[in-house]
Amino acid sequence: MLNTVGDWLGRRAIHTPFREGLVVMPGAQRTGLGNPGGQPLRLTYDQWNRMANQMAHFLYQKGVRKGDRVAVLSQNCLEMLNLLFACGKLGAIFVPYNWRLTVAELRPLVADTDPKLFFYGPHFKETTAELKPPNSVGLAEVDFSQYPESNPPMPDLDLEDPWMILYTGGTTGKSKGAVLSHRAVLWNAWNTISGWTLSPDDRVPILTPFFHTGGLNVFTTPLVELGACSILMGPFDPGELLDVVTNERLTVIFMVPTMFKMVMDHPKFAETDFSRVRFLISGGAACPEPVQLAYRAKGCQFKIGYGLTEAGPNTFGMPDHRSWEKPGSVGFPLPHIQLRIVAEDGHLCGPNEVGELLVKGGHVFSGYWRNPEATAEALQDGWLHTGDLARQDDEGFYYIVGRKKEMFISGGENVYPLEVEDAIYQHPAVAECAVVGVPDPKWGEVGKAYVVLKPGMSLTAEELIEHCRGLLAKYKTPKQVEFRTELPKSAAGKILKRELK
Repeated sequence: MLNTVGDWLGRRAIHTPFREGLVVMPGAQRTGLGNPGGQPLRLTYDQWNRMANQMAHFLYQKGVRKGDRVAVLSQNCLEMLNLLFACGKLGAIFVPYNWRLTVAELRPLVADTDPKLFFYGPHFKETTAELKPPNSVGLAEVDFSQYPESNPPMPDLDLEDPWMILYTGGTTGKSKGAVLSHRAVLWNAWNTISGWTLSPDDRVPILTPFFHTGGLNVFTTPLVELGACSILMGPFDPGELLDVVTNERLTVIFMVPTMFKMVMDHPKFAETDFSRVRFLISGGAACPEPVQLAYRAKGCQFKIGYGLTEAGPNTFGMPDHRSWEKPGSVGFPLPHIQLRIVAEDGHLCGPNEVGELLVKGGHVFSGYWRNPEATAEALQDGWLHTGDLARQDDEGFYYIVGRKKEMFISGGENVYPLEVEDAIYQHPAVAECAVVGVPDPKWGEVGKAYVVLKPGMSLTAEELIEHCRGLLAKYKTPKQVEFRTELPKSAAGKILKRELK
């Protein structure tokens, strides 16, 4: 019997069995080991569903049942996707760990989720040996093809049953396990398909890691719900992506700003034809305007996305015909999403007034795994308090100003680091920057800018401060500048300001 709640691939195999649902590039084949010189593996939805069924039968034989956690520590690969959809079939909970974390950082996450099975990719055999999780399984060491292709035993599932636990990036503190139900993932898919006008003919690369909601839910699950095609890439290679733009006829591309810049700087960028690409969308961090302009010069619609693990992540959409006019805006809420911007005293903000962004809708998470205190703080009266600061302009377009915890007060005035960073990025010598508030005996706090210069460029602190004076009020202008060769980043490409502070 088909599990209509959790069996996403089973539904597609019924309705569009012969459509190409997944293309696995050589670098994402053979459980992350790659397949040098190999050809892309092309799977119809029927073929992909049979693979996920084989994985589900393996899990079931190992005792995995509804509500059990199935953890995985691996780089992106076909087996991870099969594991995700096999968990959906069985009602199990998929828990991908951030493979960039140390053993010391991973150990409390494993203890927190207490997985029934712990899968690891070939690059993480030593890490797994140090962690010593019970019931560990090497993804490269099992021949899943020997298991039945038929439907596995499927439980009754409710939309509120959890499907994923995704640990938040922890840019401002300790990581928490966000529980995403089948309802939340489904609503995110519907909102994305409708609001971003996705088509069954879309072909989209999956470039961000599966331990992050960007890898799983910006496009992967919406594309399966729609019956479109995902292109699963291996370790990020800007040159390979530019080849895939042409060879796989890509129509939409999602990346974080660092990736867009790496692609823009590649020698193949100038000659690559982006004419089939309907739009590009950047998320995870602020995208410098010069990067956006480079893609717009090639005729691309370049949009800024906003999301968080706890809500979707897709929350906003920008109308095509306005994206050129509003380069810093995230647009309007996607269908079936309610938003509020609330000031510190609780009143609803008016136009151009900055306040905290609150989100409500079916795509919002269920809470933090085994953390009722943090859940109660985040979810209040049905509204998710994002901790992000936003404003609306006079036309109703939304802008993300920055993190609430990153705002600082200088001489009694609120300073939003994102606004200062936007000004710094306008200097042609600046490649990356981050601004944080630091103690000051006179003003309470002042801005300190951490800056990475473009190769071959030179700039002094005094020159950069003078540049900012022409663009910002005096209290917003950074008083200190520190030049670095690189800035610390999370796995999602976000600059870790807590490490700078």
